[in-house]
Amino acid sequence: MEFMTMGDGARLATWTVSAPGPGSCRPPVILVHGGPGLWDYLEPLGHLLGGLCTVHRYDQRGCGRSSASEELTMQRYVADLEELRVRFGHERVVVVGHSFGATLALAYAGTHPKRVAGLGYLDGTGIGDWRTAYRAERDRRRAPWASRFADLDGRDRTHAEEVEWRRISWAPDYADPRAGYDLALEMARAPMPINHVANRSLMAFGDADQIGWATAATCPITFVHGTADPRPAANVSDLATYAHRPRRRVVDGAGHLPWLEQPERTREILEEIVLTADP
Repeated sequence: MEFMTMGDGARLATWTVSAPGPGSCRPPVILVHGGPGLWDYLEPLGHLLGGLCTVHRYDQRGCGRSSASEELTMQRYVADLEELRVRFGHERVVVVGHSFGATLALAYAGTHPKRVAGLGYLDGTGIGDWRTAYRAERDRRRAPWASRFADLDGRDRTHAEEVEWRRISWAPDYADPRAGYDLALEMARAPMPINHVANRSLMAFGDADQIGWATAATCPITFVHGTADPRPAANVSDLATYAHRPRRRVVDGAGHLPWLEQPERTREILEEIVLTADP
């Protein structure tokens, strides 16, 4: 782990896995985690690129191991990505974002189109009213734990209760929620707090913003979605219609974190994103 200081003094935790040999000639990848308000959890996703190229990860400002910050805006987060690209020493990068990170990656590609050789939009939310369908499906999948979740939600929790609350919160993101309850354990045990202020502040973007970023981006954009993600794929497809060079890829039998449920298919898509990036 290496801390990098941004122009305003914020320190961001970063990780880099350099690719040896031929991989060093391919465009490097920056992985952008979701939340907002979480920490980097994309190390397993980076492993799927396994020597294909150099892979960078980081904790967004105010989150995880990075320093606290009162400037929790999309504009500042885009500026952080640009500063990181410069600090990493790359002329152009491939950016792969997950969930909220997919939106952040899109915002970066739309703001700095000449710096992005390819974009992976991994299980984002798209545009339009995705929340109504998502909340209904989330609640349906959460039904086995509904009473316990209601007891834990909205109050101070012990460490053990916080882990349990996170597992119940995230279980519906998986194709099989009961298996997801177990799969979510490692991430739920992370010692970092969720930055709920960042979560509220950074979700202020609208459809017009996303359409503008998609329209301004010039690189190929690969829209990836698990068929069992409770967030509807139709809204992502609607966003893709505004991209100049969209590709749509589905991961059958996967929910919101396809690299955990369908790693080989996810690997194939990641390799395609890197190998077909603009030169």
